[in-house]
Amino acid sequence: MTVTIRMAGPQDAALIADMSRRTFYDSFAESNTKEDMDLFMNEVFTREELKKEVYDPSNIFFLAFDGEQPLGYVRMREGEEQDVFGGEPAFEIARIYNEKTAIGKGVGSALMQACIDTALAQGKKWIWLGVWEKNDRAIAFYSKWGFEKYDTHDFILGKDVQTDWLMKKQLLS
Repeated sequence: MTVTIRMAGPQDAALIADMSRRTFYDSFAESNTKEDMDLFMNEVFTREELKKEVYDPSNIFFLAFDGEQPLGYVRMREGEEQDVFGGEPAFEIARIYNEKTAIGKGVGSALMQACIDTALAQGKKWIWLGVWEKNDRAIAFYSKWGFEKYDTHDFILGKDVQTDWLMKKQLLS
């Protein structure tokens, strides 16, 4: 498999929306109730809302491919201000997902490197993300990349209030 990364644009909105819904469902359906997943997917994580994110200039999307086959994507944004960074510039990795067939094949690493390169090119001192506390595989991946837990926040999936770890990585000293 040869992984290539490219920045996405409005022409990719449908692809990203469909991949977002599929990869989110594949990642979390087994660990949550059908009712909570259906509620979240049909009211919050809709195809139309996801397409709007791609059109929003405050978001940066990258797509990973093997030839013409989409493997995964990442969404970055300046995000909400985090006190822990003391007003220093930061990017949030708002979402990073791979297709099931691409997990463990270097796609996540290629997307993470694109995030770090982009943040550094834009002079960001920090990069951060939120990850479900029960997503051990993702936590291990982020820890391998040097992210450290610094806080938690609530994530509402349907009617279930879950806890996300907030993790950060310093890029510039």
